[in-house]
Amino acid sequence: MKRFLKFLFFTILTGGLFYVMQWGVATVPPPGKFLSPFTGFWKNAETTAKKQPEKLTLKGLQQPVEIVYDDRMVPHIFAQNEHDLYFAQGYVTAQHRLWQMEFQTHFAAGRISEIVGPKALPLDRMTRRKGLLYASEEALKQLESDPVTNNILDAYTAGVNAWIGDLTYRDYPVEYKLMNYAPEPWTKLKCALLLKYMADMLTGKSYDIELSNAVQLVGEEYIGLLYPDFPDTLASPIVPAGTPFTTNHFDLDTPSVPGIFNKLPIVTEKTEKYIGSNNWAVNGKKTKSGAPILCNDPHLGLNLPSIWYEVQLACPGQNTYGVSLPGAPAIVIGFNENIAWGVTNGTQDVKDWYKVKFRDDTRREYFFDGEWKPSVLRVEEIRIKGSAPFMDTVYYTHYGPVVYNSDLTDDTAAVDLAARWTGLDPSNELMTFYHLNKSANYTDYVNAIKTFQCPSQNFVFASRSGDIAIWQQGKFPVRWPLQGKFVMDGSSSIYQWQDYIPQEENPHALNPERNFVSSANQHPTDTTYPYYYTGWFEHYRNRRINERLDMMNGITVEDMMKLQNDNMNLQASECLPYFIRFLDGEQLNATQAGYLAELQKWNYMNDAGSVAAVIFEKWFYVLDSLTWDEFRVAGKMTEPPGIFTTYTLMRHYPDHELFDDKTTPDKTESFRTLIQESFVRTCASLEQWKSSGSKPLTWSNYKSTSIQHLSRLLAFSVNHVETGGNRGIVNATGSRWGPSWRMIVSLEEPIKAYGVYPGGQSGNPGSPYYATGIEKWSKGEYFELLFMKTATDQDSRILFKQTLIN
Repeated sequence: MKRFLKFLFFTILTGGLFYVMQWGVATVPPPGKFLSPFTGFWKNAETTAKKQPEKLTLKGLQQPVEIVYDDRMVPHIFAQNEHDLYFAQGYVTAQHRLWQMEFQTHFAAGRISEIVGPKALPLDRMTRRKGLLYASEEALKQLESDPVTNNILDAYTAGVNAWIGDLTYRDYPVEYKLMNYAPEPWTKLKCALLLKYMADMLTGKSYDIELSNAVQLVGEEYIGLLYPDFPDTLASPIVPAGTPFTTNHFDLDTPSVPGIFNKLPIVTEKTEKYIGSNNWAVNGKKTKSGAPILCNDPHLGLNLPSIWYEVQLACPGQNTYGVSLPGAPAIVIGFNENIAWGVTNGTQDVKDWYKVKFRDDTRREYFFDGEWKPSVLRVEEIRIKGSAPFMDTVYYTHYGPVVYNSDLTDDTAAVDLAARWTGLDPSNELMTFYHLNKSANYTDYVNAIKTFQCPSQNFVFASRSGDIAIWQQGKFPVRWPLQGKFVMDGSSSIYQWQDYIPQEENPHALNPERNFVSSANQHPTDTTYPYYYTGWFEHYRNRRINERLDMMNGITVEDMMKLQNDNMNLQASECLPYFIRFLDGEQLNATQAGYLAELQKWNYMNDAGSVAAVIFEKWFYVLDSLTWDEFRVAGKMTEPPGIFTTYTLMRHYPDHELFDDKTTPDKTESFRTLIQESFVRTCASLEQWKSSGSKPLTWSNYKSTSIQHLSRLLAFSVNHVETGGNRGIVNATGSRWGPSWRMIVSLEEPIKAYGVYPGGQSGNPGSPYYATGIEKWSKGEYFELLFMKTATDQDSRILFKQTLIN
């Protein structure tokens, strides 16, 4: 009752009752209907004692299905055949996450305007122009062409619709009532949309445009220095350095004609940063139990409902536990009775941009290899709540859709840019997870991941037989050096992709001598890898993880928990002593000297209560802004060099002309002067923060991690979560992103597994299962996972059992 009153109170008093979307769209549901005590949002309150029927009759099942719900509302599904397994998965997932499933697929389809009105139109137009709906339609054809995945999708879709079909208004998730719309039937296309939604989140970004603009700011001569493909000191690669590789089988000459460094007077949105992950596996030689241990924590946006849904799927031929994506069948990260696996983002760039020359304003023909080639016109009808539909024409070239052109921006000089992205190609990622869920050994695992093309992922693996392995799996174009790093000339075939790296030559390692494998979004290989690649790679987390794993022996699950929650700031440990050495302490006043003293006694841990962590993070931010002030150009999207490159430049070239602050007339500035100025500004900023009446100056308060509802409703969000970490730290928890699922699996007998995510099984803000894991997650604690052998297993964590029958 207390939870329900809190839910009601904050829903009404925050004003979130009517202000429902992050785009500022006011949607007023009919008050009588919404507030009705019989059918309105009151009916969305739940208790742990909510009565559940012991038997449910559902049309479409072939045989009875047993579902065991544990005390966290995790369903353990035991079916007698695969059709019923995925039917039941669709049913229970929709029962807990229907609104989330539909909202995310509406987003991927460019249909948010149907829910919130005209202010979402620019978002929907961009989504359609990126080709997500088109790519999903093409992916569905591929999924349906295979009888196995087609049957899985049919069963899952039928299960979702079995839940939707029995809904009345009183049963709608509260978001439907707030936004005044109703669920629609689920389709297989929505499953494909969800998979492309994830592909776009993980690989849809690229920095070609920003880097092309950066060239114009600093000149071509600085590109190798500021944006190296490999840092001067290579971070520990995924595949151990020195691993022999095959030769490049493709003869691609670097073109001598111009077309790489293009002028691009265009403004586009910034792409999301810091979406990464950690995973590793250690073999029995390094563990106390003598069995491998596998760990994974993918770093994604921190949202409610959670991006993951925990589930166990069992039928003849498989018994698998892990997390799924609400809206898609199978388990994405998890384990079964024989193996465990996890994923991190590959971070290789698989999206290139081409400047297109159209014949005229109709854009019906574009110039390519000396002739005019016809465009393919795709008319997108975008329905808008409260308004007439908007008809938008997207022009497709052989590269892909023209995403940016002058009628979508305010820049009249904008060029037409087409995207070539592996996510637009038909693929069958579902087949990978279907086979992984059933895999028993290394050979099964390798065969399973072969169908996985986009997003590129580092699949870590461990088995009961003792093997550990890792593959960077995806569809990677064969490129000549610098190809794809900048926007290219779309009028010549010399710049288009010629072929793809053979799957068997993707970077991988099996049972390396160091007795562990790991990835944290770093370079997959050293410089001896024969194929050119570029991307956005991490340089700190991976080294910290590898250093710790290399030193550890007799490893326990508890050791792995500590490592997943490690707050050591390797960047600070390398940078701060150097910064302090260049700082003139005699010029500091008493307040500034106090901040310096706090830094000097710091242990480099970004723990929640640390003050020094705040000072360092703010100092580096100010210093970085002053160093790259020339990149703050009005009306031009640019990307300053990364943190690791900035530090390298400071260390080796402290008097470089790039350290000149362009906002001042002084032309003799150097790293030393910027260090002094940035520290003074940092102290002033922190003093202002403290005087503003905010909470005490601690890292947790300053970082202010929040787990927001997808609609950004304050009443449905959890704000100011007390936790440490940050980007570049193993516990990569920022203000709006972080470890979305921490999992540790010890492949001993019996298997011991632990997990936690920042959310709960239910998507209903009025449910006690809405935010179950947040407190444990923030403290670095875990739930022991209930991995059942049969539906008749007895355990004190079992809440109730339910049978589904036809």
